[in-house]
Amino acid sequence: MVELSEMIGELRSQLTAAMSDGAGEAVRFELGPVEVEATVAVSREGGADAKVRLWVVDAAANGRQSRGETQRITVTLLPKAAVPGQARTGTLLIGGDEVEGER
Repeated sequence: MVELSEMIGELRSQLTAAMSDGAGEAVRFELGPVEVEATVAVSREGGADAKVRLWVVDAAANGRQSRGETQRITVTLLPKAAVPGQARTGTLLIGGDEVEGER
């Protein structure tokens, strides 16, 4: 299992790679909302700084988990490009030439 934050980090890496791979292509896609659906197991760590963690459950492992231990969640992400040195953000385009402020 991986943490939900790790899964989202990998999604970020894959979208960044798709932007780079499409450089120079004639067709470009504006990146819209990204919906991620996952089955997660919830765990609570004890101690002074107790945390609740969401672990993404592998589809094969899901059959071994009891229904009471897992939850299905959907997260909608709205990817934006950070503009260095500014508070504003920009639209992401998959493919094509670099746009001002795009990384």
